Amino acid sequence: MHTAMLSKTHFNGYDVINVNNGPWRVCTHHDRLGSFDSREEAMAFAASLPAYQERTAMNTQPVPAVNAKPAEAAKS
Repeated sequence: MHTAMLSKTHFNGYDVINVNNGPWRVCTHHDRLGSFDSREEAMAFAASLPAYQERTAMNTQPVPAVNAKPAEAAKS
């Protein structure tokens, strides 16, 4: 019976993954960004990317508007 060997590291908001001694992959939850021969190359690529933060769906509630007074009204 064969079992899959998984190595996974989370770095800078990205997953650096290796399955069954294949290529190292840099991924987000939805996308694969790159594939590399060594762990060092994959980690260097993940380090060079801007920090990743998962975006969430916008709220259905509108943001309340700020009651700003015009500059002329503030002088009186």
